[in-house]
This record gives sequence, structure tokens and C-alpha cells, in this order.
Amino acid sequence: MMRRALVTGGAAGIGAAAVRRLVRDGCAVAFVDRDAVAGEALAAETGARFVALDGTDTAAVAGFLAGEGFDILVNNIGADQHAFFTATGPADWQRLLAVNLESAFAFCHGVLPGMQARGWGRIVLVSSEAGRLGSRGGAVYAAAKAGLLGFGRSLARENARYAITVNAVLPGPVETPMVDRAVAEVGPRIREDMARLTLLRRLGQPGEIAAAIAFFCSEDAGFITGEALGVSGGMGCGA
Repeated sequence: MMRRALVTGGAAGIGAAAVRRLVRDGCAVAFVDRDAVAGEALAAETGARFVALDGTDTAAVAGFLAGEGFDILVNNIGADQHAFFTATGPADWQRLLAVNLESAFAFCHGVLPGMQARGWGRIVLVSSEAGRLGSRGGAVYAAAKAGLLGFGRSLARENARYAITVNAVLPGPVETPMVDRAVAEVGPRIREDMARLTLLRRLGQPGEIAAAIAFFCSEDAGFITGEALGVSGGMGCGA
């Protein structure tokens, strides 16, 4: 059976790698992103279906999902901000929570009824090692990513009876546009600093994260739910 997969924030970075991997694995893949140019280019490359959508617009998300039926959801939307907490304010907090946490609420709320009716589903939440370890200069981002872990475990408890698994992948520093933005904001040394946080002393590649995502989406992971897997070069071991 060809599974229908949805990847959010799928136009670049980890999301784009997940789109490519799931297409390769034989899924019928759709992905959403605000970046229409990058989205259309990836759709042309992979044959996946692209929908231009702002994941923080909960009404638009609900409207889109009302006419769809996905077996797999990879919730990958995310945004960071590199600033000490006292230099941020309520507008920053609201934006980061909306992108990193509340968007996951909207997508999961939209796909779960169909998964429950069909008696099968896979949800993978792309969190971060920051959600487990904290982040110097990223307190609100870390709080939102930690929220995904509690949210995912709760969904796993609520939906196990429907054969729906819910797991989280926790990347460390990965070569993505988010890292490029951090370099632009803070300076080129931040890439070296990020690499030193890992035991392997390098940044990860998006495809390495996508491999873990694809495993959680597969039949092989059918007896795994409520888990959080660090894919971070040993960052969680205390490099």
C-alpha cells in the first residue's frame, strides 16, 4: 500500500531531505511551506505535491487538511532566534511559540481524525536537542521544542489504540538555512562553536536527520511510540 505523507516546512533543509527520502521510499508525498519558489523547485525535482501555506495560520491549516487524508505527518516547521532571553519580548515569544509549537497542534489536530478512522498512522515531530538540553541564546526556542516532547508523548498515549505512533527526532546542529541565518546574525565562528558541541565535532547533514524520520515512518518502527531520538552527533552525551 502506498502511504500518503505530509511534510511541513518541507521546502528546504531537513524538511526537503525528508521529502526526498519519503519519495524514494515509495510514499505519495505532499509538503507545505511559505517559500513558494523553493517549494515549486523541489516539487519539480521530486514529483512531490507542493502547497504554499503558512503553518502558523491555523484556519488555513484546518481548511487545507479538511480535504485531505494523510497516513504520515512529519511536523518539521521551525524557527530560531539568537538572543539572550532578557533581550527578547512578548512579540518574540509569541512568534517562536506559534512557529515551533502551535503549528504542530494545528497539523496534528487536522490529521489525527482520519488516522484514527483508518486505524493506522505515523506522526514524527522534529524537535531539537535544545528542547532536552537548553540553549544559550535560545531560551524560548528551547521551551517550544521541549513542549513538542510533552505534546508528542501525550498524543502517543491517546492514540496507541488506533495503531498510531508518535515519536520525536531531536537534531543537533545541522547544515540548514537556519544555521546560515545564525551565522549572519552572530558571525562565522558560531558554526565552529556548534560543531564543538557534538562528540563527532561536525555539523549534521539534513539527509542524516531524514533517515531517522523515515525509520519512524516505516513499518519497522511499528512497536516504537512516545520516544525521542537524538540525532546530534553525540551532543546529548555531554560533549
